[in-house]
Amino acid sequence: MFQLLLLGIFTVLFMNESKFSSLSLVFRFCNYCKDFNGMQCHTPMKQCWKFNLLLYNRSCTTDHFYFSDRVTGKHLYRYSALSCRPCEEGVFRVLHDLVRETYCCKHDNRCNGGSCLPEKSKIFGLEGKESIYDTEQVSYK
Repeated sequence: MFQLLLLGIFTVLFMNESKFSSLSLVFRFCNYCKDFNGMQCHTPMKQCWKFNLLLYNRSCTTDHFYFSDRVTGKHLYRYSALSCRPCEEGVFRVLHDLVRETYCCKHDNRCNGGSCLPEKSKIFGLEGKESIYDTEQVSYK
């Protein structure tokens, strides 16, 4: 009898009928990649998960790494790292010329993808000058 009760609980818990299923209320699924260039992962993209019950640990983490150019004074995007670690948003100087910007997303499963990079850059050769991450028009001066 106890085994049938457990089977019924797991069946209801792991049903994925809609976006707000019982599984997404308990677990948070995130993308995991150590070397993400903004569009694709250079290693096979993995997924990680965490319990979605605690208030401080519900987010997926995206770390953007930038090199600081001493001549121009600008930060140049290098790569990103996607993970499930506990997130604290902000900017942190890792080395004297390497800066890490941490972005946290809590709104959906696997929300730490390529679309969360705030910079937009042009794909060379396109007539409409669309950006890499979406199809909006980018205006250049």
